[in-house]
Amino acid sequence: MDPITIAIVAALTVGATSGLTEVAKAMITDAYQGLKNLIKKKIGDKSHVITSIDVLETKPQSVGRQQTLNEEIVDAQLAQDQEILQTAHRLLNLIKAEPAGERHVQQVTGNYNAVVQGSGNATVNVNQPDQP
Repeated sequence: MDPITIAIVAALTVGATSGLTEVAKAMITDAYQGLKNLIKKKIGDKSHVITSIDVLETKPQSVGRQQTLNEEIVDAQLAQDQEILQTAHRLLNLIKAEPAGERHVQQVTGNYNAVVQGSGNATVNVNQPDQP
């Protein structure tokens, strides 16, 4: 996932964590809304990205919805916008600063990755060419 998607997913799921103060929740909510409003300003409030964010807000744990948002962000090339990236990083830093905040932030890059959300196991099998 790109850093923008990670920031949005982390912000939407951190609210389920106990131990956050009301001040921390308010700061994270404000930073999240700031990021969302910046995206709206840059690409429009009827964009596929905003639609995907709105859908994800109703079920933030959905891996499929997270992946759809990631695809829309990549397609819109938002990671090329330094202002959006900086805003996303500020949001991530607020979340990481909270107790257990790190567990809401996961970044996976490369090929052949497997990620488990919740509990369970993930396996990646890659077919290797036969050796002569």
